[in-house]
Amino acid sequence: MSTAPPDADDLRARVDEFLAAHDPGTMEPLEFLRARYDAGLAWVHYPVGHGGLGAPRALQPVVDARFAEAKAPRNQPERNGIGLGMAAPTILAFGTEEQKRTFLRPLWTGEEVWCQLFSEPGAGSDLAALGTRAVRDGDRWIVNGQKVWTSMAHEARWAILVTRTDPDVPKHRGMTYFVCDMTAPGVEVRPLRQITGEAEFNEVFLTDVVIPDEHRLGEVGQGWQVSTTTLMNERVAIGGAATPRESGMIGVVAKLWRERPELRTAGLHDALLRAWVETEAARLTGERLRQQLTAGQPGPEGSAAKLAFAKLNQEVSGLELELLGEDGLRYDDWTMRRPNEVDFTRRSPGYRYLRAKGNSIEGGTSEILRNIIAERVLGLPGEIRVDKDVAWKDLPK
Repeated sequence: MSTAPPDADDLRARVDEFLAAHDPGTMEPLEFLRARYDAGLAWVHYPVGHGGLGAPRALQPVVDARFAEAKAPRNQPERNGIGLGMAAPTILAFGTEEQKRTFLRPLWTGEEVWCQLFSEPGAGSDLAALGTRAVRDGDRWIVNGQKVWTSMAHEARWAILVTRTDPDVPKHRGMTYFVCDMTAPGVEVRPLRQITGEAEFNEVFLTDVVIPDEHRLGEVGQGWQVSTTTLMNERVAIGGAATPRESGMIGVVAKLWRERPELRTAGLHDALLRAWVETEAARLTGERLRQQLTAGQPGPEGSAAKLAFAKLNQEVSGLELELLGEDGLRYDDWTMRRPNEVDFTRRSPGYRYLRAKGNSIEGGTSEILRNIIAERVLGLPGEIRVDKDVAWKDLPK
């Protein structure tokens, strides 16, 4: 019997066989999604037993398209982007078999939403400077500290958390990575109201939070390496997602241009064409990046994709307001909400313009991403780092 990974035809046949036995029109959505995971048709490049079949990553669209044609239930990826795009690949890379069995299935089905406890008030762009302490107490850890800019913390069941476990060594070497139960005693989530009026972000306070050692990802002191895997996947998830031509913000503005000829000017025509070309170039570059992922883990190239995404989203949302003129200055609703997803295309122009400002901060600031591209992609000399060999406890706070 062949042990070769399935090809596109094999996957189509597997999906058709699955659909014949599991009617998406009559099954409960959650039960359908659980069965799809168990059949290895969730993320097909994952190992057998963990939602996949060991197939090439590039074949995932084949499976997704087949399920979409059948109008099968979705796992609402827009609601759990951190879990699917960041937590899952990190758990797959560093988790024990027990951790994979515990976390991956309810993560993929959408039963459990995840958030990311990385940034701190005194350690945003310089993640390795973080000060949230985890102190070992037998087979558990006691965690104290504060995290900030935490998307979906108000909805999350679990969090990926990086902490300081050894202050006596240089900052990159004294970090440890955990999975944190967001319902545990001592976890407090407070909303951060943004320029849009909503509180999609949060600050999280951790006071004597107990985390069992079995929820540690990677070795003690390996937190920087584990975090790097998370961040590389985050940037691909934000900037390198598979999208059709004229999707996202450029699609919104192109539609407005076609439907409102009275708004057109020669200058705006030039600006729209430039933005359209740049967006298409970024989309095709993202496609090439995803093809490279089939050969291994994401690399620093994902930083370029995320950098381009932020720049274009801000430019195109600004172009939309220019097209609309005074109509674009009206803001529809400043009600304080705590949304469970970010959706640019179904919101107002004012919201899109304001929310896009955060794109160059979240997921790694554009300034840090330029450093990564310069040093790790272009091979330019690295920035001088005077704190490289200094113990974290001796650094200025």
